[in-house]
Amino acid sequence: MEHRRLGRLGRENSVLIFGGAALGEAGAEAADRAIRQALDAGVDHFDTAADYGDSELHYGRWMSEMRDGIFLSTKTGDREAAAARRSIENSLQRLRVDSVDLIQLHAIGDLEDLDRATGSGGSLEAAIQAKEEGLVDAIGITGHGHEAPATHLEALNRYPFDTVLTPWNYILSTDDDYRRDFDALVAEIKRQDAGLMTIKTISKRNWPHGDPTGDQKYTTWYEPFDLQEHIDAAVSYVLSYEEITGMAMVGDVTLVPSMLEADGRRMPREEAERVLANAPDYSSPFITVPF
Repeated sequence: MEHRRLGRLGRENSVLIFGGAALGEAGAEAADRAIRQALDAGVDHFDTAADYGDSELHYGRWMSEMRDGIFLSTKTGDREAAAARRSIENSLQRLRVDSVDLIQLHAIGDLEDLDRATGSGGSLEAAIQAKEEGLVDAIGITGHGHEAPATHLEALNRYPFDTVLTPWNYILSTDDDYRRDFDALVAEIKRQDAGLMTIKTISKRNWPHGDPTGDQKYTTWYEPFDLQEHIDAAVSYVLSYEEITGMAMVGDVTLVPSMLEADGRRMPREEAERVLANAPDYSSPFITVPF
């Protein structure tokens, strides 16, 4: 599997990042099978979050076997320093590790949330303290929504985050405003030599009916592509951008093998665009966000 440099951290990580959200509702057997599939395919960046159900616990069972060979990242969704500190400590305990390679301020997709996290008494203070104490090696930021790239650009103006995890896929690239904000973010990331990672690679649209978090075919709050041709094209499109160091895999354990397969079926960007432009019912997943 291809590896790319994660900005100034200097770590060469796999371009596919195992997304712990896929394990949030998985049983031990399904979780273990997916982790083994990823390791066997060459994935060495494993990402999770405090609020991804049992994901950190599933990872924890594997740490004695895989910790030395992976880049491990988690996230805190708390906005206040004291709560974020507790979140970080709890994550280390659940993961069965003394430290993680990256802690990320999670789901910051607008300026109001950014103000809370980076202001006095905000979660950024807890992350910085944890880094000073050796509990985390680096600090990043993540977020959803159409405002995410612009928000993350402002975040980099306030603090030199080591990494940014922001949404990017073909359908988002066709939105002129979104693409302008994403390009501006990329320019600043390059200037600071931060690491750029992306999410929502194979999102197809919002679920058209029912409860998006409860009664759908997959355990994702958006409807993902599940035809291999579309997954191949979506993965190829994102990874055609050399500035993207890695992309988080889909948040459903049953689709992990399809994304691993897609990495070996890369196509030129132009071909990927043609396939995706003809994909039916393809739209932004952020028209409605159920959280």
